[in-house]
Amino acid sequence: MDFLSTVKGSLLEGFFPEGWDMARIDACCDKGVRREAFWHRNFKPVACETVADFDTYMGHEIALQIRKAREEHRKLALILPVGPMGMYRWAAYFLNEWKTDCSHVTTFNMDEWADENGRTLDPTNPASFEFSMKQAFFSKIKKTVPESQRNFATYDNLPTYPEKIAALKAEGARLVLVFGIGRMCHIAFWEPHFAKDYKTEEEWKQAPYRRGAKLHPLTIEQNAITSFKSRTTLVPCYANTIGPGLFLQADYIIGGCDGALGRGMGWQGMSFLTTLHYGPDRHITSTFIPTMPGKLFYLKELAGPLVAECN
Repeated sequence: MDFLSTVKGSLLEGFFPEGWDMARIDACCDKGVRREAFWHRNFKPVACETVADFDTYMGHEIALQIRKAREEHRKLALILPVGPMGMYRWAAYFLNEWKTDCSHVTTFNMDEWADENGRTLDPTNPASFEFSMKQAFFSKIKKTVPESQRNFATYDNLPTYPEKIAALKAEGARLVLVFGIGRMCHIAFWEPHFAKDYKTEEEWKQAPYRRGAKLHPLTIEQNAITSFKSRTTLVPCYANTIGPGLFLQADYIIGGCDGALGRGMGWQGMSFLTTLHYGPDRHITSTFIPTMPGKLFYLKELAGPLVAECN
């Protein structure tokens, strides 16, 4: 008896998005991090033994991209997440040690909590991503990103992202995507169930953003665990988010998977391995990540074996 044989008639029937091949996803969980033919030649998973290593390596990579752009006298557009977060302390540390001026950087936060109409939290609310970014990153950099060059995914500002990014790229700016992978394999809050709203993969790839995007229940529970100390009642059911029309434009990616909970528990192993091995499919957003150049940092235990244990 296994999961696939017991789904029919259960409460999980119809729970997972259309287009998900659960047997194929399950097969991904046994493959570790071996390379696939569809990976970009410059895509590289980077194993980390501990969370401390993960935060430091990922923070260094972000700071390095900022420093390189400065040395090359070119602008840098950064798409940034709120989760993972530990890397921002180290990114700020390296930038300060190198005395790097960040006036050439324009940032775009990839998402923000919202209601169904796309109205976001007040930026003074500690749960807002804007508040978190100011506290965790911008306030810690001595020569920080100018306030006028920080973009947050509010109702009015999110629709300006495509034009602003296009203008920066036209000036020779490099676009770098920093991201985590959600439990439902989302990038930003671009959920897999959005795929059914687009007739073709090409149409899906063109979608730049959504306001008031409806989140999957497992995304809400993931955030209850990781950000709200299990208090599901505090997690909004909607968010504003960028889409593949923006994040697939990235010239370089810096990803992170740190979803281990200790004592052998974790929430991100299946999402991580599905991302690596499933193959590009609009029904599973993160499967496009290995087709892009850059690094995906991950805690070593997320690579498996993903097997049952009593803890």
